Amino acid sequence: MRGNAVFMTTGKWQMQASDHQYAVQQRPHQDASVPRPRAVLADGVGVAALLDPLELEALLLNMDASLRVHARHQLFSWAQGMLQNLVKHDLLICALRGAEQPGYQVDSFAAPNIEPAQICELFRRDTALVPHLVKLWEQSEFQPVEYDAGPGSAFAGSPLARELKRSDASSLIVHGTYDASGRLASLFVFAAMPGKSAPRRDFFVKLIVPFLHLAWMRAQINRPLDGSAGDLQRDAKLLTVREQEILRWIHVGKSNIEIGTILGISPLTVKNHVQKILRKLDVQNRTQAVGKALALRILNI
Repeated sequence: MRGNAVFMTTGKWQMQASDHQYAVQQRPHQDASVPRPRAVLADGVGVAALLDPLELEALLLNMDASLRVHARHQLFSWAQGMLQNLVKHDLLICALRGAEQPGYQVDSFAAPNIEPAQICELFRRDTALVPHLVKLWEQSEFQPVEYDAGPGSAFAGSPLARELKRSDASSLIVHGTYDASGRLASLFVFAAMPGKSAPRRDFFVKLIVPFLHLAWMRAQINRPLDGSAGDLQRDAKLLTVREQEILRWIHVGKSNIEIGTILGISPLTVKNHVQKILRKLDVQNRTQAVGKALALRILNI
């Protein structure tokens, strides 16, 4: 019994010490000229104490969802689904620092009105806005930083900033991970419509990015499809031509009524096709259907 008491006391002391250490790390930098996020933890106060029950539930559900990501379509479904409840965004850019500086391996997940491939290419080629975002993040002692890339910003003229403005996603929050040498390892940019920022978004970004980093790494490792050309052809034939056509319109955000108008069929017929698509792909909703079709290369970004 005494041994258990000692363990419990020691465990409690370790938790308090850990909380204290974490709180110390949150203290803002003394240099007032450096942009920094708001302090979110006080000495001795755990993260759970700062969240209301719904926020805590959303955080835990997202952590659990991140552990279930092992492929790109699963990351797509998470980013466009449950993660939106924690960090609302229209575009998520994931960038891994390449072996050859300053190259990046880039992927992005976006709302239907944004072209991810274009964003990725501009991000890789950018020599103005991206280095500035990295510098801000490093100067803030690796804390999330917010940045408005819209008109009036110093880098509004860069191709990447112009594309973000055109996509109505110029309000950025940036956070990343670093290696043992303190150098940037990965960078994540959550982009949203100006004025769409939710309270404490930077706080939730800080909590979820480590999970996002690991989920994206797993998706990258498993990204090449195992299978022969025959397997790919079989997957491509999983859906009929009409079903693939409807799924492409779903991918760009069209409703059943809009798809029916475009294809000259009734919304009810579209709905029936959608139900068949869900059954054939063994998914629960339209977002999951798009994600799995991308993974099987039935759809291409």
